[in-house]
Amino acid sequence: MSDAILSSTPFASISQASVAQNISTLEIKHFLFTASVCLHGGHVLSWQPTGHDEVFWLSKTTEFKNGKAIRGGIPICWPWFGPNIDEEGNNGGNHGFARTNCWQLVSHEITEQDVTLVIEINGENEHYLWPAKFKLLQTLVFSTTFTQQLSITNLSLETVNFSSALHSYFAVSNPENVQVPYLEGALFDDKITGKKQQEDQLVNCVGPIDRIYYCSDKQVIIDEGLQRKITIEASQCQQWVLWNPGQEIAGNMQDIHPHGENEFVCLEAANTQWQSIGAGDSVILSQKITLAKI
Repeated sequence: MSDAILSSTPFASISQASVAQNISTLEIKHFLFTASVCLHGGHVLSWQPTGHDEVFWLSKTTEFKNGKAIRGGIPICWPWFGPNIDEEGNNGGNHGFARTNCWQLVSHEITEQDVTLVIEINGENEHYLWPAKFKLLQTLVFSTTFTQQLSITNLSLETVNFSSALHSYFAVSNPENVQVPYLEGALFDDKITGKKQQEDQLVNCVGPIDRIYYCSDKQVIIDEGLQRKITIEASQCQQWVLWNPGQEIAGNMQDIHPHGENEFVCLEAANTQWQSIGAGDSVILSQKITLAKI
């Protein structure tokens, strides 16, 4: 199927393209940037402001397939982060179902300065470990900066618990060239060693590295190779997760192309511990990403 133009102005165009059976992307071309969003998973795939390198990494071997998560971009981890173990010790699946469900385009708007997309999913009994009725609404504003807002509404009659992450894969020259200085001094859990509440100097982001940092301050990724600085400011997210699988683990992951682990660092605005939403209430998580050359 050829691209279908959804909107076009002198400043920009938004088109919808089919990438696999029942899976489509929204392609944005603006004189200030280009961007791409997959409706499968409500998944931001790319964002590249004019004059800059691509901000997000996407694996060349990821599959666009119903029921399968996309590797790269910004997966939405919800309604839980990591594994969810049931009473019998079975894992109900990593990172929930929002990243594998089909989202719907609600609205789109083009201005001279930006493009806004609003997408949503809603449902009930989506998973035996999370049967509650819900609605998720993502508002994505692309410009020379990028803002992602996730509104979570509990449509059930009882309080529900969730955990979450905006699982951003940032494209880098090489993790050995990358520093995240504002994480210095923050306590973290090391998921590789199992040690809790550690404090250690972060020299670079070479994997394997998998840490949950207990801070919510803004973060900066400094990439000496690309000579750029990425600033991430999050709201209603209690932790930062820093992840790179390293060569050995990535080599066993079919959806990471060869040596792909040398091309990205994940820095995720997250709630790794359970959060509560009362009946009929909403919670809004967000992140804003800004670029600068160094």
